[in-house]
Amino acid sequence: MTVRVKICGVTRVEDAHAAIAAGADMIGLNFYAKSPRYVEVDRAREIRAAIGSRAAVIGVFVNAERAYIDDRLRAASLDMIQFSGDEDDAALTGWPVPSIVTCRLKQGEVSSVTPRRADYVLFDAFDAKLHGGTGNRIPLDRLRRLDLSRAFVAGGLNPDNVAEVAALGPYAVDCASGVESSPGVKDHDKLRSFVKNAKRSQ
Repeated sequence: MTVRVKICGVTRVEDAHAAIAAGADMIGLNFYAKSPRYVEVDRAREIRAAIGSRAAVIGVFVNAERAYIDDRLRAASLDMIQFSGDEDDAALTGWPVPSIVTCRLKQGEVSSVTPRRADYVLFDAFDAKLHGGTGNRIPLDRLRRLDLSRAFVAGGLNPDNVAEVAALGPYAVDCASGVESSPGVKDHDKLRSFVKNAKRSQ
């Protein structure tokens, strides 16, 4: 099956339209206030309405209170929830939509991480300060050791290198900074190239 593509950190309606027109399957909305790609609830509603049923919408949260997540889940009609902090298993359960837990891989670390109690795992590069969107890559040899059948793979992906990762057969590839002209502003040419290169790899 062709790899799915998630474009994360979308902050503008026009970028959501461009991503979907390019063939993206999922749009990520970042609800972590410290992120340069953070979206307020009203903007999230606007983007969700523009997307309709053309793509899945995933809400990204970092160590958020359950009520905070639930409010945005309802307001933006989220299709999935992504946990990108240090949430425990209890935080991952009891939701009416599928969940994704982020695993940030450190250099040299050998991991056999499973999705724990979430439905999917997202592999990203470790950064001591940032929770995603760093542009740092995960070495391909690390990915070859992991079960990617229920995995999103992020970490420094861009139009030039996504095909290598997509060829490993992950559930999805995930990109934010690699298709931007500035944080939160997507470059539509890069979007088209990214999706094309990801999907033609299989």
